Amino acid sequence: MTPMVMTLIGDDRPGIVNSASAAVAAHGGTWLESRLARLAGKFAGIVLIEAPDEQSEALSDALRALESAGLKITVERGAAQAAPSAHERHIDIEIVGNERPGIVRDLTQALKGLGANIEEFSSGVESAAFTGGELFRANIRVGLPDALSLGDLKRTLERLAGEIMVDLTLGDH
Repeated sequence: MTPMVMTLIGDDRPGIVNSASAAVAAHGGTWLESRLARLAGKFAGIVLIEAPDEQSEALSDALRALESAGLKITVERGAAQAAPSAHERHIDIEIVGNERPGIVRDLTQALKGLGANIEEFSSGVESAAFTGGELFRANIRVGLPDALSLGDLKRTLERLAGEIMVDLTLGDH
């Protein structure tokens, strides 16, 4: 079996996921994992697919053919076997604070400086219940290098949270 990663983006409309999943099924493939969302009138996503080796090229072609329906699609062959990760420990981080430019940049810069690897990142802006302002919220799953102590991670992120004025919650995964 060949693992494949597909990304797609296009104007949001009914049937996008159905078209892609029909192509996968028609080639004996399996839709293993996905992250799909509507953002600013566009529909975008990333999908992990597995297909029989002899069908992988035909499936790639069939998925790319969906571009004629107004989608932009890329298909990349994944590694045949997942390589061992240098980031075996994981931690979940939740950030909540008043929306302002630079929160994601500041947080990701701190994580990069620690050698941490962002594995999942979801964020959004929502209306604050009592103030009417905007709240930024993010949930992040991070792989940690063996050399990084949880104490060092916590100190760095708590210092950053104070500087950028957000609430930060760390949870083991």
